[in-house]
Amino acid sequence: MNIMDFNVKKLAADAGTFLSRAVQFTEEKLGQAEKTELDAHLENLLSKAECTKIWTEKILKQTEVLLQPNPNARIEEFVYEKLDRKAPSRINNPELLGQYMIDAGTEFGPGTAYGNALIKCGETQKRIGTADRELIQTSALNFLTPLRNFIEGDYKTIAKERKLLQNKRLDLDAAKTRLKKAKAAETRASSEQELRITQSEFDRQAEITRLLLEGISSTHAHHLRCLNDFVEAQMTYYAQCYQYMLDLQKQLGSFPSNYHCNNNQTPVAPVPSASSNVIGSSALTSTSGLVMTSPSNLIDLKEGSGSRKARVLYDYDAANSSELSLLADEVITVFSVAGMDSDWLMGERGNQKGRVPITYLELLN
Repeated sequence: MNIMDFNVKKLAADAGTFLSRAVQFTEEKLGQAEKTELDAHLENLLSKAECTKIWTEKILKQTEVLLQPNPNARIEEFVYEKLDRKAPSRINNPELLGQYMIDAGTEFGPGTAYGNALIKCGETQKRIGTADRELIQTSALNFLTPLRNFIEGDYKTIAKERKLLQNKRLDLDAAKTRLKKAKAAETRASSEQELRITQSEFDRQAEITRLLLEGISSTHAHHLRCLNDFVEAQMTYYAQCYQYMLDLQKQLGSFPSNYHCNNNQTPVAPVPSASSNVIGSSALTSTSGLVMTSPSNLIDLKEGSGSRKARVLYDYDAANSSELSLLADEVITVFSVAGMDSDWLMGERGNQKGRVPITYLELLN
């Protein structure tokens, strides 16, 4: 027998097997043939594997969305991954926002209250962007990769063996059908031999599939460890972000009240030290822990004829010749002038005089 004859016979045998399976499958669907049922344990294992695959896919995809909300960026990373190449580094959203804030603050002037605050906020946003990168890298390595390996590796092997088990089961039931239809003794003997072979192959494949499926419990245990790693990475990330924002809040915490409120919100003033009173406020603690303001000190100063020393809280650039420019931490003399707007006092530094905003000052004892 030459190779060509062998290949022709093999193709004919494969075609016959395929046809037999197709006929058996069709008759089962039509209720015209019996079907060998898998044992309950194996069915439960198959169901557990399918459930694990479905939810792992959903968790994997949604975690990718969480870590990288930009769909175009995810597609690009997927392409580079398939090409086994490293995706180019790109600036993330917090870093971009931080850079915009720093650039804006630099243009407005680092010496101004708003410009200085923008720069500080921008630097914090860039630190958050760095922490965001670390979260993505750690999560991809310790959480996403194991989930993806299960979907693309372990489960594909399970699906392949499950398909083989289905084919062996169809072969077994087709052999049973042929044995029932066999009339002649010779045909019956041949059908019985075929049934023994197909039964043996089915039992062997069922055992192989069962062993693979029992590994799902180990997969769950492994994914649990990966989940703990993911939670720890998130915990580290949010702790870093909280600390960054806490530090930023401390830096901005003594900003004037007009920088802390919107039009419809109550201004929030900084907590005064024990040895000083903030102009225009006395400490009144609300139920939320925030310090509210009272105008008693300001009224006393405005109604009196004397002057007081005040420390400058923030740099201030005079808008016109009637105002006095201020430098943070300098001490000036302030006093009230009849008819002056309630938000202003007259400031004096040496021979220089001019209006100064009261929210930039801290009255000294």
